[in-house]
Amino acid sequence: MRAQAPALRREAAAARRQRLRRLADWLTAHRAEVQQALHQDFRKPPAETDLTEIWPLLTEIKHTGRHLAKWLAPQRVGTPLALAGTRSWVQAEPKGVVLIIAPWNYPFYLALSPLVSALAAGNAVAIKPAEQTPATSALLRRLCEELFRPEEVLVLEGGKDVATELLRLPWNHIFFTGSPEIGKIVMRAAAEHLSSVTLELGGKSPAIVDATANLRDAAEKIAWGKFINAGQTCVAPDYVLVQASAQAGLVAELQAAIQRYYNAEGKGISRSDSYARIINAHHFARLATLLEDAQQHGATVLGGEIDEHQNYLGPTLLTHVPPEAVVLREEVFGPLLPILPFETLPEAAAYVNARLPPLAQYVFTTSAQNQAFLLDTIAAGGAAVNETIIQLAHPELPFGGVGNSGLGKAHGYAGFLAFSNEKSVLRQRIGRTGIKVMYPPYTSRVKRLVGWLLRYL
Repeated sequence: MRAQAPALRREAAAARRQRLRRLADWLTAHRAEVQQALHQDFRKPPAETDLTEIWPLLTEIKHTGRHLAKWLAPQRVGTPLALAGTRSWVQAEPKGVVLIIAPWNYPFYLALSPLVSALAAGNAVAIKPAEQTPATSALLRRLCEELFRPEEVLVLEGGKDVATELLRLPWNHIFFTGSPEIGKIVMRAAAEHLSSVTLELGGKSPAIVDATANLRDAAEKIAWGKFINAGQTCVAPDYVLVQASAQAGLVAELQAAIQRYYNAEGKGISRSDSYARIINAHHFARLATLLEDAQQHGATVLGGEIDEHQNYLGPTLLTHVPPEAVVLREEVFGPLLPILPFETLPEAAAYVNARLPPLAQYVFTTSAQNQAFLLDTIAAGGAAVNETIIQLAHPELPFGGVGNSGLGKAHGYAGFLAFSNEKSVLRQRIGRTGIKVMYPPYTSRVKRLVGWLLRYL
């Protein structure tokens, strides 16, 4: 791959766009196979696969193709008076050979979305897909084998041992999506070679609902954002902070929304074709332990239906959750939704800010003043107002965390830059230039000129 990198580096926008068009055509032609692979791995509903895996990929490809020539063009910058006679610009060049480590929760989209950015930037790419989703990993390998030469894009399947060996190699950039704990391991490994990194992590993303919010609308959007993919979404609302006067109404609306979404025919949510499963027995056991711990601490459970034989955990609301419950300390990453009351907005903001910065922040309000306060006061990687999740699919919004929830940004131009070196170029005219009059020896005249430079320029 490293031998091929110089040739990829020299490719014009048209060649890179053609590579991306082939990927888009493959996705369209093999849509049913993508649906089948994800359903096989954890019973992901086909419509959910279309909505959360295929559609955002096609959107990313189209957006990148439309803007790639502009992104690759040198970006002129101004010239300060002291450097008169020079011309300067910034041009993007590929970092070289890069590694993408994809997670299991959106195993198709989160492998290929960074691939779009990496190819647009002109890199050679290795992808390590998630071993927890073997059907999807096999399909990713087949896709890349059919579309790309192995020196352009290579898929390397395997478990933790493969990932460990890959992290020992001197990549020019590593793009990792996963937990903060594994992100720290990736960053330590990258430091050995001074490789740059993009870390898309997670955290406890709050949904804050004030007393002015439209409770039905808020409940529908929170329930969808929380329980899509059975809650296994890095930007899912991890918990809800609701103004005390609106709590009862919001809980009732959440319960109603869950029934409309997943039990419309009255046969039980476990029989719904619109609800996914927990990825495996390990994560099911972790979530079951969180639920049991909350119950033992006195939380009220609304829902909580479990079937360990199919890794099924139904949509579950938790109220009266005491602070010592583990579900309030660890990222849930599943269909358990704690709901906590607050009295004032500063109280809600203080609760969020007392914890590590989340990947996303959701605000439900009809008050512009409340919206501004919560957005300005709470630190988060990104935010959505009166909505959940869909900010992730906006190709012109940089996506990423802050602090414990991530490092660097992805999608659109931000993703292109993540896999690029922004080379700064200054071109000087030949012959006598202004700066030459300040070359040594540092005579009294030169010193006067330097003093003038410091004072006026």
